[in-house]
Amino acid sequence: MSTRVLVTGITGFVAQHIVIQLLAKGYKVRGTMRSLKRAEEVRSVLAKFDPRAHEIEFVEADLSSDKGWADAAQDCTYVQHIASPFPAVHPKDEMELIRPARDGALRVLKAAKAAGVKRVVMTSSLASIAYGHGKKRAEISDETMWSDPSGPDNTPYTKSKTIAERAAWDYVNGEGKGLELAVINPTGILGPALSADVSTSLEIPIRLLNGKTPGLPRIGFSFVDVRDVAECHVKAMELPEAAGERFLATHDFLWFAEAAEVLRRKFPAYDSKIPKRKVPDFALKLMAVFQPIYRQTVTELGRTRKASNAKASRVLGVKFRTAEEALAASAQSLIELKVV
Repeated sequence: MSTRVLVTGITGFVAQHIVIQLLAKGYKVRGTMRSLKRAEEVRSVLAKFDPRAHEIEFVEADLSSDKGWADAAQDCTYVQHIASPFPAVHPKDEMELIRPARDGALRVLKAAKAAGVKRVVMTSSLASIAYGHGKKRAEISDETMWSDPSGPDNTPYTKSKTIAERAAWDYVNGEGKGLELAVINPTGILGPALSADVSTSLEIPIRLLNGKTPGLPRIGFSFVDVRDVAECHVKAMELPEAAGERFLATHDFLWFAEAAEVLRRKFPAYDSKIPKRKVPDFALKLMAVFQPIYRQTVTELGRTRKASNAKASRVLGVKFRTAEEALAASAQSLIELKVV
């Protein structure tokens, strides 16, 4: 098979797992990165999993600039648009996230349309489905729902994902008509890290294992394994019936206290480092004042955001790993890579 797939943001956690699955199926891969200085590093990481990684082409392209995108999309049948800012802390100006997420998605879609690409698969998030409704949020979210970026319980990140995904659908239903789009909406992504250059997604297992976290706040997330997220992207690219659809990629919800117990049971050598004390809500709010990393999580205090993977299971045929499996795989890789 000589079908070429463009993968944007190829230095990222999800993108690299997608590339491994694409190479295994015989696709040619071209990846974008903000600086080609990282090309050999990415090749060497991916080559540990598939020697065909040495054949990956790279193009320098940034979401905030038009430069490079036409060359990146040229001669590609499909585009996997994964690149989007995901910071560990809130920026002072939310537009620092919203602008590159929205404008970057449109740059990629316009380049794909101009190059005659058949379908773009875009990574969005539960953030564009389940936020901005406060206490009126659904018990279990599904793909028919949308976040309200002007509502409560939003962060700059959740707003950026909603606005970017809306812009993408508006484009393919208007000016970009004829270009197929499918969107994957993952919940919190766990699973095996491929290198010590770890994703913001893995902050939770890192913080539970590194002995630096004082306690367990009343916070939880729905989780999904990165390998299943990657499979959703590849299937949504290949299956005719996935065009024009959104797919939630998720499994089960875990509170921090439950995640800590999973890690304690599976990695007893880390027992003394894994926090046991519960952190009262007021203490986390206070910590957020002085430590920006906690500001991302204050809006989640005591909230459950569960979501259904029924559509992705039915249409894409993905059998999702449990959150416990994904968490254990994250921890195992972080230990082996000496991150914790």
